[in-house]
Amino acid sequence: MTSRFRASEHLNSLSPRRRTVVKAAAGAVLAGPLAAAIPARAAEAPAFLHGLASGDPLPNGVLLWTRVTPTAEAIPGSGLGPDTEVGWVVAKDKAFTNVVAKGTTTATAATDHTVKADIRGLEPATDYWFRFSAGGADSPAARTRTAPAADAAVTNLRFGVVSCANWEAGYFSSYRHLAARGDLDAWLHLGDYIYEYGTGEYGTRDTVVRPHAPTHEILSLADYRTRHGRYKTDPDLQALHAAAPVIAIWDDHEFANDAWSGGAENHTEGTEGAWAARQAAAKQAYFEWMPVRTAIAGTTYRRLRFGKLVDLSLLDLRSFRSQQVAVGNGSVDDPDRTLTGRAQLEWLKAGLKSSDTTWRLVGNSVMISPFAIGSLSADLLKPLAELLGLPKEGLALNTDQWDGYTDDRRELLAHLRSHAIRNTVFLTGDIHMAWANDVPVNAGTYPLSASAATEFVVTSVTSDNLDDILKVPEGTVTALAAPIIQLANRHVHWVDTDRHGYGVLDITAERAQMDYYVVSDRTKANATSSWARSYRTRSGTQKVERTYDPV
Repeated sequence: MTSRFRASEHLNSLSPRRRTVVKAAAGAVLAGPLAAAIPARAAEAPAFLHGLASGDPLPNGVLLWTRVTPTAEAIPGSGLGPDTEVGWVVAKDKAFTNVVAKGTTTATAATDHTVKADIRGLEPATDYWFRFSAGGADSPAARTRTAPAADAAVTNLRFGVVSCANWEAGYFSSYRHLAARGDLDAWLHLGDYIYEYGTGEYGTRDTVVRPHAPTHEILSLADYRTRHGRYKTDPDLQALHAAAPVIAIWDDHEFANDAWSGGAENHTEGTEGAWAARQAAAKQAYFEWMPVRTAIAGTTYRRLRFGKLVDLSLLDLRSFRSQQVAVGNGSVDDPDRTLTGRAQLEWLKAGLKSSDTTWRLVGNSVMISPFAIGSLSADLLKPLAELLGLPKEGLALNTDQWDGYTDDRRELLAHLRSHAIRNTVFLTGDIHMAWANDVPVNAGTYPLSASAATEFVVTSVTSDNLDDILKVPEGTVTALAAPIIQLANRHVHWVDTDRHGYGVLDITAERAQMDYYVVSDRTKANATSSWARSYRTRSGTQKVERTYDPV
């Protein structure tokens, strides 16, 4: 259930601060064999076992989220548990001595005991602390931050950037390292926040590091809720949600692999129910469990603004797309096929044209830069084809990306060129590799042809990349494949096919810079983090260049 309040309303609606519950039960949930289940001790009082989160910051507000477990049997997806009054409080300090807003809402089984409070009346570009309470128990405190005023002359913004976190493949140390920075205005999750597969069915180098729940492939509303609940018990994910607001979009695995408007590669109509029902269940669970506003019901496409420096267009590239096609029959160029849907494409084009900010960022779940495989050897081509969803015979196209919907891409890039729209940067996930790309109008003649935009692609948090598929030491494939990929794709400045990690995007009026970080070992809960490379695009150039220091 979502509640919406202005700051200073309901300031007298809650009792004074009550005890903060630090439960052994919470630790048992994180470490136990059934992380989505709640041990009996949680029945003592309502508990906040799935963390706190905030999202979609505005200059005057932010969306707050939590999930309360009112009784031991009220585990995610159970449909059980009583209606529970949940209070929330927002302050300018972690000690909550300077409270600016309070309110209450009700957690019910109808929304899986998740609650949201869409706060308004806050000050722009300001840090706030918030917490929830229920039945005499306070949650821990979490930090959030509002966006700058729409007309503010902002000198600098910094965002964490992540995608593709497979619970079973490893630990989410990337989230922990981002949380520890303490310097993020917000963080972007570009899709595949959860994965839908059954245990051991996807991407673990044949070793399930930690089993998810439920153990079967998720199909029903209860299944999707349970899976989201399992993910939200991860301590590193909780830490990042408690450190800064998230700006999230979905990709396919929030539904099923290679999802499109009418189905998915990993969905068998009939045997696994109706796609429309599965899609609706996945969307309902997503909006229950994520601090995401819906500008248009049932989608994640929306736009946020950060002063005069940045506007951020966020795309939904699953709800409206035509079915992916096999490569080689020319239908990838069919103008009747779409990745975005007509309404979303027109919305994106209009927003990019009318923008008066220095930078136009696009949160984009699949790679927009064209990609040809080139003359890769068979031993590299087969796993690359598996990772990208390509025919094993090696045709040079990934039809799940913009490469499979070239008319939408042509129209969008022509729009950027014809209206002289500069400083458009696509921020992308999905592909489990790190890339730094120019986005050419015509890849076949690049670099003689123009670049219309730039693209920074972040690697996966844990999901398999090429060295995992081949089961070879990290770095082996990059050394062999990257030169060949770049030779066949002159607009690609850098590709790392092997490592896991995250990005930090730092933006000033002069440049947008992506610092790429990698983690030491996805299978280790205490994995370390190190800087790998940095690339930037300078204002007005529409091209990427390497820079040799992180911000």
